[in-house]
Amino acid sequence: MNDASPANGLARTGVRGHGLPGRFLSVEGIDGAGKSTHLDWLAEHCRQSGREVIVTREPGGTPLGERLRELLLHETMGVQTELLLVFAARCEHVNELIRPALTRGAMVICDRFTDSTHAYQGGGRGLKAGWIDQLEAVVLGGLRPDRTYLFDLPADIAARRRAAAREADRFEQEDLDFFERVRAAYSRRVSQDPERFLRLDGRETVDTLRARIADDLATQGLLGHNAGH
Repeated sequence: MNDASPANGLARTGVRGHGLPGRFLSVEGIDGAGKSTHLDWLAEHCRQSGREVIVTREPGGTPLGERLRELLLHETMGVQTELLLVFAARCEHVNELIRPALTRGAMVICDRFTDSTHAYQGGGRGLKAGWIDQLEAVVLGGLRPDRTYLFDLPADIAARRRAAAREADRFEQEDLDFFERVRAAYSRRVSQDPERFLRLDGRETVDTLRARIADDLATQGLLGHNAGH
C-alpha cells in the first residue's frame, strides 16, 4: 500500500467521495491503541487552515446518541441489539450533525465510525458482514470518510495501556482473543479500501505519529480551500 498516494484523487481534484464540500476524517483503532491522544492535536492542526472543525465521536455525537452510548458501554444486551443500537445512534449522528456540517463546508473529525462496527460487532462479536452492510447502506447512503487514520497496536500492549489508564467499560472488559479478532477485522478493512486508510504504528512516538499525520493531510489535499465559504 502506498500511504502517500492521493485517496480517490482528492489532492488532484478536490472532489469528495461523499459529494459534499466539507472534509470527513475518522480515527480508528482498538481500545488502548492511542487514537484519543491525538484527537485534540488533530483538530487544532486542521483549524490552522482556517476551516471550521468539528470533533465528534461514536457512539454519541448528539444528545440521543450520547444516551445510547451509555447503554452500549454499560448495559448487558444481545449482540444483535448492540448492532442495532450502534446504527440507531449513527443514524441520528449523520442526519443531525455530520451531514449538515459537511454540507456547509466544515471538517468533521470523528472518533470512530462504521469501520469500528465492522471491527467490533463484525470481527469481535462475529456478526455477519452482510447485516452490517445492509444497515450501512440504509443509514449512510454512501457516506464514508475521506480519510481514516487507523492506530494499530498488538492487543496485549493495548490491554496493558488500558489497564493503566482507566476503569474498563463493557467492551474494554473483553478478553485478549476478542481484541485480536477486532484488530484482524481492521486489517481486513484496510485491505478492502487501502486508499482511504493510513495505518499508524501505535508503538511509535507521539511526535513521529503527528508528523506522519500532518504530512498525510497535506499530501491528500485535505487542508485546502474551503469550498463551502
